[in-house]
Amino acid sequence: MPLQNRVDPFGDIHAVPARGLFTGNRGVIHDPATRTLLKRRWATRAWIICVCEFRGRRRDVMGRNTPSGNAGWTELFFLDEVTALAAGHRPCFYCQRERAKEFAGLYGEACGVEKPKAPEMDARLHGERLAAGGRAVALKAGALERLPDGAMVARGPDAYAVHRGRLRRWSFEGYEVPRGDFDIASPGFSLLTPPTTVAVLRAGYEPVWHESVEAS
Repeated sequence: MPLQNRVDPFGDIHAVPARGLFTGNRGVIHDPATRTLLKRRWATRAWIICVCEFRGRRRDVMGRNTPSGNAGWTELFFLDEVTALAAGHRPCFYCQRERAKEFAGLYGEACGVEKPKAPEMDARLHGERLAAGGRAVALKAGALERLPDGAMVARGPDAYAVHRGRLRRWSFEGYEVPRGDFDIASPGFSLLTPPTTVAVLRAGYEPVWHESVEAS
């Protein structure tokens, strides 16, 4: 049975077979004895995105991964970086140092902050994360068309990514081909990706996409 460790663009955590391109964490939020989530959905404001392979290291997913036998951080998984950013995560300064530095640099440009620090970014993002109590931003007429590639929006229970001027419906397996019953000018959407991250995307950050987005 799949473990409950797969994150959707809303920031919610599910138990599904698909794994995705990236891992990451929000601190220790699982019981290693049962390999199930605790009631809390984060233990730190540092919600990060990590690569799945790093220097040959291996972990017992949702198990005991510290020398003392304690849990260690809880491994979460994302379809791609676009999904992780929508959920409110940011690149890790340890396993993705260059990507994290790029994100921070563009954050500084977008937000007018000289030499931003990780805790500062985390505090700002935390107030915008839907899964941490932030509110979805309803998009006014014309706002959707101005979103940068990599931003994600919602219409009802469905999530969509903006890709080359079109909307691609998200699923745990990948992105669907663009739908014909509405387009990027249609009303009724709300913003999933934190506004701060949208500003970073607009400043030039290019997230990693799942290969399914290239399907016509």
